[in-house]
Amino acid sequence: MTVVNKIFTLNQTESVRLDSERLGALYNQLGDAGAEDVVCRAIEELAVRLSHCERLWRQREWRDLRKSARSLIAISEQIGMSALASAAKEVTITIDNEDHVATAATLFRLIRVGERSLTAVWDLQDLSI
Repeated sequence: MTVVNKIFTLNQTESVRLDSERLGALYNQLGDAGAEDVVCRAIEELAVRLSHCERLWRQREWRDLRKSARSLIAISEQIGMSALASAAKEVTITIDNEDHVATAATLFRLIRVGERSLTAVWDLQDLSI
């Protein structure tokens, strides 16, 4: 029997990027109230779809997972979440390549980036109030 003396915990942290120009253009185009409505709806939809992606992965529903990840790209790009859009694109690539191990890795990175991105947008909105 082998005894392990040291156990290392790897903390996964992801940096997020918010495209302030994209958000600014959205606010200029729709006004404060309209843009805040779009951003709030997008945030809610992103949270639901991230959870949905994880469920689809656990059920091995690759086609539906790909569709859900693709929808995350469009929504996140709309409100300037470039890191989230990039992570979702990587998930679709791994699904297209039928690489289930890579899909798992990129999906859970997508979820981490998604959580941090949602927090960053909420924090940004708190600053503007």
